[in-house]
Amino acid sequence: MFNILKIVQPAWYFNLKPATDPGYFPGPDGLNSSDSLFSTDNSFGENARDAERAYRALRFGILDGKLHNGLKWWGENQFSPEDEYRFARKYFHSSRVWMALIIRLVSFNNPVREIQAFIKSWGSGRDKLKYLNNAHDAFHSFRSELVKNAPKVTVVIPTLNRYSHLENVLSDFERQDYKNFEIIVVDQSDSFNPEFYKKFNLKFRIIHQKEKALWLARNNAIRESDAEWIALSEDDVRIPADWLTNHMKCIDYFQTDISAGVFFPSGTAIPFEKNIFRWAEQFATGNACLRKDVFRKIGLFDRQFEWQRMGDGEFGLRAYLAGFKSVSNPYSWCEDVKAKSGGLRHSGAWDAYRPKSIWSPRPLPAVLYYYRKYFGRKAALLSLMYNVPPSVVPYRYKRNKPLLMIGSFVALLLSPLIMVQVMRSWRTASEMLKNPMIEFLNG
Repeated sequence: MFNILKIVQPAWYFNLKPATDPGYFPGPDGLNSSDSLFSTDNSFGENARDAERAYRALRFGILDGKLHNGLKWWGENQFSPEDEYRFARKYFHSSRVWMALIIRLVSFNNPVREIQAFIKSWGSGRDKLKYLNNAHDAFHSFRSELVKNAPKVTVVIPTLNRYSHLENVLSDFERQDYKNFEIIVVDQSDSFNPEFYKKFNLKFRIIHQKEKALWLARNNAIRESDAEWIALSEDDVRIPADWLTNHMKCIDYFQTDISAGVFFPSGTAIPFEKNIFRWAEQFATGNACLRKDVFRKIGLFDRQFEWQRMGDGEFGLRAYLAGFKSVSNPYSWCEDVKAKSGGLRHSGAWDAYRPKSIWSPRPLPAVLYYYRKYFGRKAALLSLMYNVPPSVVPYRYKRNKPLLMIGSFVALLLSPLIMVQVMRSWRTASEMLKNPMIEFLNG
């Protein structure tokens, strides 16, 4: 692999080697050289060309590991510094490339060689992203035996003070064309209303959980389920009528263990880069379907993330490292309504990097717990450098580039306060690392 990835994208799943490799990074025999998307980029040195093509394939939707010989991505590949910088320039923002130069210089690499390589790679432009939207046209005509057999699916929905939003998504479930499912709702609302559920034509199991705890809620529902398939949803989303069908069909078509659905904000559309099948690079508990056997083998959600963020990301990484396959599925999409109240906004910190008060830790300790547990201290520090300065800008402006630049300057002025916040987070994460809270299913 390109070592520079550990600098420009320090907490990426594929920086870590899984227990088994289904061909995440296709080798030369698995790519059609006549397709301009996968033709060899001769600006790279001979040793790096296949690795760059393999990375391109993973990013752009080649995931048929049954047919393609995988590249030995995690081997002892030694690419020239120029190829490392050229790769970073092609796929990442220039600010990350400059950061990579600084990190490599202070890591006792030969400074003359590093600067020369950086300058030589200067002409390499950012790749104009192209995606294989038609790479899996056969999916549409695929007759899924799994869908035909229609095994029982348990849909898990935790809810907290959001009955008006929950009503909408339950109405969507009434219209599902896949019929053999039940919904386990774990209701933590202050004014618990069991009568609310009687108006829906759905198979329910309602758990009234008095403790406001999101990950406990999901774990309790999974324990309660007697189905071999678990689908995960939320109380403030909207889904299409074929949501469950396409999750099950995806699992069958790709012979995968997890179908990871796609989110997009209400009022928008699926981003172009997400509108393809590809190996999933994240896991979201608001839109996924998986075999219950995954929970049996790797455990339930880690309750160290209670009242915090990234518990789903940690579970997804745990599944990936154990060798379970996950495919990003654009046809089981989910419109995120982003309710203004209730849910994690009510019981904890909704945003990972923006604290509720100036005395709260920044980022949430669970973020550093996750980074340090799996990627190590260096990756955690790099993630802080990338994500803390922009977090000074309010969440609603997080894509406003001028404000982000101003935010970085403000972060510099507020650096003493921010350092205190970060140190509080780091210390708490250190305590969390001593005691993961992962329980396993019985049977």
